[in-house]
Amino acid sequence: MSDIEDRLATLGLALPAPPTPIANFVPWRRSGNTVYLAGQVCEWNGSLPYVGKLGREFTIEQGQQAARLCALNLLACLKLAGDGDLGRVRRCLRVGGFVNCEPDFEFVPMVVNGASDLFAGLWGDECGRHARTAIGVASLPRRAAVEVDAIFEMD
Repeated sequence: MSDIEDRLATLGLALPAPPTPIANFVPWRRSGNTVYLAGQVCEWNGSLPYVGKLGREFTIEQGQQAARLCALNLLACLKLAGDGDLGRVRRCLRVGGFVNCEPDFEFVPMVVNGASDLFAGLWGDECGRHARTAIGVASLPRRAAVEVDAIFEMD
């Protein structure tokens, strides 16, 4: 078990099973030391606990929990990309967050912080902080409340 998984356990978190893609794509692709992770919705081992829109069915805090689930799914895929070793991760480079929300919902960046805060907490400010985009959208796959993708550097 890597230090990152130890930190997750300290936070009371565990990695889910890596999600199975629902369309024609792979969960990750590596080029050199860069790992591109496909977007992951807020599912937990196949179950989707956050279906609906922020600003209607869900609060900002619930959206942050949904974004954290997305981040845990990303980490499960990142572990696969690292041959089972999250200790090979050097830094998070970029995060993209997509929030299924009402048109006037203005707190999209706060929701995506659920993923960003987890990465910063696991790798610290130097390696966990990243460039980011946070976008409000009309719909996401399976009507999920949040989807997050990411790019990491790995040995």
